[in-house]
Amino acid sequence: MNFTSDNCYGAAPEILASLARVNEGAQASYGDDAVSARLARRFAEIFEREVAVFPVITGSAANALALSSLVPAHGAIIAHAASHISTDECAAVEWFTHGAKLVTLDGANGKLAPDAIEAAIARFEKGSVHHAQPAAVSITQASELGTVYGVDEIAAIARAAHAQGLKLHMDGARFANALAHLGCSAAELTWRAGVDVLSFGATKNGAVAAEAVVFFDPAACGDFVWRRKKAGHLISKQRFVSAQLEAYLSDGLWLRNAARANALAKRLAQGLGVETEFPVEANEVFARLPDATAARLRAGGARFYDWEPPRGGRTLVRLVTSFATREEDVDKLIALARG
Repeated sequence: MNFTSDNCYGAAPEILASLARVNEGAQASYGDDAVSARLARRFAEIFEREVAVFPVITGSAANALALSSLVPAHGAIIAHAASHISTDECAAVEWFTHGAKLVTLDGANGKLAPDAIEAAIARFEKGSVHHAQPAAVSITQASELGTVYGVDEIAAIARAAHAQGLKLHMDGARFANALAHLGCSAAELTWRAGVDVLSFGATKNGAVAAEAVVFFDPAACGDFVWRRKKAGHLISKQRFVSAQLEAYLSDGLWLRNAARANALAKRLAQGLGVETEFPVEANEVFARLPDATAARLRAGGARFYDWEPPRGGRTLVRLVTSFATREEDVDKLIALARG
């Protein structure tokens, strides 16, 4: 019963099969292969416009490279205090931008609010050599607390950012989970709402190792091709990364996987018998469990992450479901929690 992370589970069979298919014969290297060309067309179909797509193999690389293309070394990036780029990427964004400042803000349910962004931007003196210059806002979709930004929320953030000349980046490590929850189109959730660049995640939702940086204005990707190469993410056998993404986006696999993970999270949240700390909108459940209950779950074989240290006899824990989580594991954990 592993609920520590959706990264703990394997790959979707359809994606593994795609790797076997592209293993036959020879293909051009460094992204000049037929699979990568098809993938670019598929992304254009999914997002209903021409986009520039750059496959990479980790979400950290996608985020750091995307933001490095938007933000100069003397720039500043506004993000939530709980965002992955702030807490879990070992200062990769600061490194790849050659020293840009990461400005973190609090926000209810793991989300940024437009007024908080505007207030943060106002604290910088525009044009002053003594101040970093705000250049981008980064939001996480779904958030690190399992909540989802609605289309209107993204549009309001985009207006706040664009009004001051900042770009909007979306960390979409769980983009499919957010899309499955909202039921809107990928275009509505991104560029139509004002997103400039997306880190498109697939690894957490069934890929082996496949992410992509998506520029919604192909003319705005600037020197990204050199940045990706210098960072070691121009993969020589890129067809193996592109094939994963192509299979992921075929026949609705990405949304089916995400919808299943979301549904299992809701089932888990409803069955635990305690109120969740945040709305369960994607595939993460945060619950403040009595310490005795948490101990009983672990003794019964459940694995999960303590989000905060124990306090007052209770601990806030995080439980993450995957497209491959077994229903019987969810039911067993619920039974153990109820004693």
